[in-house]
Amino acid sequence: MGDQQIPDVRKSVVVAASPERCFETFTERMADWWPPSHVLLRTPRVGLAMDPKVDGRYYEWDAEGNEIDWGKVLEWDPPRRLRLTWRIDGRWQSIPDDERASEIEVVFTPLEDGSTRVELAHVRLDKHGADGRRIFQALDGPSPGETLELFARAVR
Repeated sequence: MGDQQIPDVRKSVVVAASPERCFETFTERMADWWPPSHVLLRTPRVGLAMDPKVDGRYYEWDAEGNEIDWGKVLEWDPPRRLRLTWRIDGRWQSIPDDERASEIEVVFTPLEDGSTRVELAHVRLDKHGADGRRIFQALDGPSPGETLELFARAVR
């Protein structure tokens, strides 16, 4: 099933907030930190949301009410852990289901000083098939990366 040798991409950031606050920001205030360039709709996005449960979806919508799912929630364990499918292809376009979707794991670890280490990992990139290696190369940059940088700024 594709190239099993594609490594995970792991990035992390330390945020001066509790795991509860970080989890809440990540799941309830996606529009405050989601990179503006990460859009699946062909029209301007006006919102992002996540259903707070296993099998819930996370999705975006436009002013006309068109919606596209980014994926679904596989694990919902506040404030410790979140696991999602990631429904994109090698051209950063939406795919309709989880058959070829990789996964995103987010772990919120409390630190002694009251801050939280937030680790975001892109895993199972081999599920993207022929696109998996290209997606890995696009994601595999220096930590924390744009997404976690924006997330850290949004936590308050």
